[in-house]
Amino acid sequence: MKKKEQPKDPDLLGATQALKRSAASALKLARKTHTPCYVYKDGKIVDLAAPRAKAPTIKHQAA
Repeated sequence: MKKKEQPKDPDLLGATQALKRSAASALKLARKTHTPCYVYKDGKIVDLAAPRAKAPTIKHQAA
């Protein structure tokens, strides 16, 4: 597996890390303010800030 090459332009050296920080900050703000945060994932547009669906719980009745 190859290592990712570093950009030769000094202005781009920290771009990837800055984009990741910015994305995390945007998601945090969206969740805090109950607003959508859309991204393109696996060929679909999804809202990362949407509440996650919980699995239905099964209640057992005593016999």
